[in-house]
Amino acid sequence: MKIAILDDYHDTLATLPCFAKLDGFEVTIWNDQVQDVDVLAERLCDQEVLVLFRERTQIRTALLERLPKLKLISQRSVYPHIDVDACTRLGIIISSDQHAGTPSYATAELTWGLILAAMRDIPEQRASLRAGNWQSGVGQTLRGKTLGIFGFGRIGKEIALYGKTFGMNVLVWASKRSRERAAIDGYGVAKSSEEFFTACDIISLHMRLYPATQRIITAADLALMKPSALLVNTSRAALIEPGALVAALHAGRPGKAAVDVYEEEPLRDPDHPLLNMDNVICTPHIGYVTREEYEIQFADIFDQIIAYAEGNPINVINPDVIPS
Repeated sequence: MKIAILDDYHDTLATLPCFAKLDGFEVTIWNDQVQDVDVLAERLCDQEVLVLFRERTQIRTALLERLPKLKLISQRSVYPHIDVDACTRLGIIISSDQHAGTPSYATAELTWGLILAAMRDIPEQRASLRAGNWQSGVGQTLRGKTLGIFGFGRIGKEIALYGKTFGMNVLVWASKRSRERAAIDGYGVAKSSEEFFTACDIISLHMRLYPATQRIITAADLALMKPSALLVNTSRAALIEPGALVAALHAGRPGKAAVDVYEEEPLRDPDHPLLNMDNVICTPHIGYVTREEYEIQFADIFDQIIAYAEGNPINVINPDVIPS
């Protein structure tokens, strides 16, 4: 069985223990990032299985219709980059483990690192020393401040725990069911989104991207934030209305942002406004990019391939493709 793996930027997967799960299969790994349909069609035309890194490559109808041998797409997490209906029509199974069991601790850790870096001005302080100067300013302490968790899923719960450990007041805004869970866990729950955006000193986004959550945060929401507040997004850029964050930062509400996700990825435009604002820390979507997280995720992805090869596909999100 031929298996293609796309977008392994740093050629990491073959060095992981879980890669041994694919022993006996014919595996081709691509380390570059390509969106051109013609190039992808040529690369993948003989492949039966396609392994994806999250949403790095768009898998749409124009490509799928040129892959006659493709029978399985194996990945993890959500799948806005895949044309599910086209896959079903063409008889292609999509297996995607929705983070069953554990959160992405790597993403949670990066989120907290960005919060600390932004509140204590760590990048600016480092730049000051490298320029031959001493302290460049005065940062802010986390203890006693209000940490807003927008979305109370697995990662949001982990960030809430970090905030509690650091002596912060945790306030949650999420779906009704998630707000109920947050209250049961002993966290504060905002009475409205307006109260949430107004009250928080730091807001961290942890909501999955679905059609219902796309652009869920508007310019009006951001305008309610304090001039001293920080917005952190390690989730998905499309949760925020296009252009709203840049405009809000220029307007001074919030005063800072830390961003790991972008409307177009990979972001290679050095003139992108977020990259050129002194009140923004940017990282290149590295929330889940650790060896340990890769091992967890790709062990699941490779298990899905083995299950398919054994005739018992698992974690199928388009079950209509499987004959009853």
